Amino acid sequence: MRFLFFKIIFIFLILIFSFHVKAQDDRAQLPLALRNAYFGVSVGSINYDFGAMPFQAPAGYFLNSVVVKHPAVRLVLYGYEFNKYLSAQLTYMRPVWWVFYYYDHGAVKNERSSVWMNVGGLTLRPQIPISNKIYLNGEAGLGIVTRHGFNAEDGTPIITGVSYPTVLLGGGVNYHINDNWRLMVSGTYSPKKLSVNQPATTFISTGFNYKLTAVSDKKLETGIKTGYINPKQWLQIGFSSNVTGYGINNSLEKASLFWGGDVEVYKGLSVNYQRNIFHSAKYFALDWGVNASVWQTKGLSPYQTVPKMEKFYTLSVFPVFRYNFLHTQPLDAYFYYSVAGPTYISKTVLDGVETGKHFTFQDAMGLGMFFGQKRNLNAELKIGHYSNGNIFPLNGAVKIPLSINVGYAF
Repeated sequence: MRFLFFKIIFIFLILIFSFHVKAQDDRAQLPLALRNAYFGVSVGSINYDFGAMPFQAPAGYFLNSVVVKHPAVRLVLYGYEFNKYLSAQLTYMRPVWWVFYYYDHGAVKNERSSVWMNVGGLTLRPQIPISNKIYLNGEAGLGIVTRHGFNAEDGTPIITGVSYPTVLLGGGVNYHINDNWRLMVSGTYSPKKLSVNQPATTFISTGFNYKLTAVSDKKLETGIKTGYINPKQWLQIGFSSNVTGYGINNSLEKASLFWGGDVEVYKGLSVNYQRNIFHSAKYFALDWGVNASVWQTKGLSPYQTVPKMEKFYTLSVFPVFRYNFLHTQPLDAYFYYSVAGPTYISKTVLDGVETGKHFTFQDAMGLGMFFGQKRNLNAELKIGHYSNGNIFPLNGAVKIPLSINVGYAF
């Protein structure tokens, strides 16, 4: 069932890309699949009684306490409003901090281990207007609960790692500020599953959704008048190396702006194809791309007794959010962020680290520019990351160091 969930994510992305090509040649207008689409963020309190679940530890282990920290976030990765009465959405919910177990065993006192958990959702969202601005909504559909547990010293699971389908229910109140912005107060619930010692989960939150609408004729005319060149598609060749270390990766991870990883890549070679599907008059652009890469690990991790470099490859489809912050006569510069690109990774154990399944996600961020009279030359500096976002119980991430990409637009 969970693999169906991932396939649906992939289909959503393909639909977004293909609808644009078939239905809209003017990239200054939003693709059809993004008109009436919405994205959102909610923050609130997550609650689950892990303390009531049996502590299934071997003899000699004694539970002291279970600490649940309640702040959590829920993201609407993609929502679509069919009409004012019905929407569908793809969501991801997780706590800011994991659940912590404190226990004694032998001479070790009050040892701490963590339990990671998140809930994905694919739900229908019926809504009833009670005024021009206020809507009541319900929510029901498929949830995917994923939990990463921990083991005793002899490898016996104390809290097992699980991933299973469940029912996801919810409801709330929305206030429509205008055609784009909606404020929300909502609640979400997934039932307990005694067979895997998973308590019921409730999430009470407040947040917002932002709905995309078609670009007005006035803005389209403004975009034409700027005269900026917006390349339609481009090919890139990229080279990655740890010759400068992992300082940029680590600094951005500490600042909570990007992700790190247990597996460190030593070098890599990649080929990218990228296509623009939307651009605003000056600053914002949305692209999609495909990537094929071959990598070599550093061959060192805390989980290896004998260092050994490993080769693996990845195949990805990915979205790109691009901000063109500088337009000058010789070049146009941009910052970009790519997140949650569905990826096939050829190995699931790298440098002794279990990364999960062959399905994972590609993330990247960097700076780039288009230059030349026709803006057909391209160069980028970026860092990268592969992980499954904790949709599987095991999720040892892969860290990609500074990479250089050069390309040609056509």
